[in-house]
Amino acid sequence: MKPRYAIVIALMSFAISAMAQVPSASRTAALVNGEAITEAQVTAAAAADLATLESKKSESPATYERDKLVIMHAALDSIIQDKLVAAEAARDRVTKEQVIYSEIESNVPTPSPEEVEAFYQANKSQITIPHDQAIPRVKQYMMDQARKHYRDAMVYMLKKQFPVKILLDPVRTNIATAGYPSQGPDTAAVTIVEFSDFQCPFCGGLFPTLKAIEKAYPDKVRLVYRQFPLTSIHPFAQKAAEASLCANDQKRFWEFHDSMFTDQMHLTVEDLKKRAVDLKLNTTEFNSCLETGAKVSAVKKDIEEGTKAGANSTPSMFINGRFLSGNQPYADIREIIEDELQRQSQAKAGGQ
Repeated sequence: MKPRYAIVIALMSFAISAMAQVPSASRTAALVNGEAITEAQVTAAAAADLATLESKKSESPATYERDKLVIMHAALDSIIQDKLVAAEAARDRVTKEQVIYSEIESNVPTPSPEEVEAFYQANKSQITIPHDQAIPRVKQYMMDQARKHYRDAMVYMLKKQFPVKILLDPVRTNIATAGYPSQGPDTAAVTIVEFSDFQCPFCGGLFPTLKAIEKAYPDKVRLVYRQFPLTSIHPFAQKAAEASLCANDQKRFWEFHDSMFTDQMHLTVEDLKKRAVDLKLNTTEFNSCLETGAKVSAVKKDIEEGTKAGANSTPSMFINGRFLSGNQPYADIREIIEDELQRQSQAKAGGQ
């Protein structure tokens, strides 16, 4: 090959490489009311946190990419919120500051000295500074929490009025599913892992929602159940969790699961044993399993893995690894499922 041709080819290769990098910088991270937010904008907004992460990359290389995504999503959320407020302000012909005051600041109450003291007394075991120093901080914390509540409510409302579509790769957490009670095909495009508590009223509220999801996506969604009894506030939850796994040994987990969630008022050990009779389980095996604590370690393992994954309340769900906390409405769960299906469809189309 002649030298001048080698130079031309090298320059062409460099140009192609540079062109390949441009879309990454200008790729759309989200759409807010039709307006694009690019990944370059998000990266710029997250620059300081990304620099800090980069400086510590060697300390946690295994989680670096996930930590980077967490930072990017936090920056993106901030940009989205600002654009939503701007859209509301433009529509109402007011300033962004007026929107924030009207929807957030005007609603934040100033707690009374009695309320602050009551909060301090309820949480003083976790407070390490003297009472006089703690009280102003407790007051500020209470106001900040109220402010967050109203901000979250405002953002939720504005997202209904001004469509938001997030295209940035979601943050995912790997959750083990093999060997745990599941419903739906193993080949399902979407897997929902639920960490739940049979005595939890919010979990009971989510129960019919997940039933509706299963009915709507029979071939596309698999539901996996993991135990997360909150024993400090639900005295019957631990044994109920064990009982479900004892029933699982007889391949009757979901019947037992449904029975408990349709009647959460009867979860004593005697109630659980009666359920086994009603469901025609082998009661000798079931009772022995329940009485000997054969499933205590399995329940403990679920709690430890759930806590490590970020679950700290029930119900907690991971939809293809995407964390969703609380008794979420059908529409919000469906939105994530549809997004996952669309992302997979686009990935397949791009790979063809």
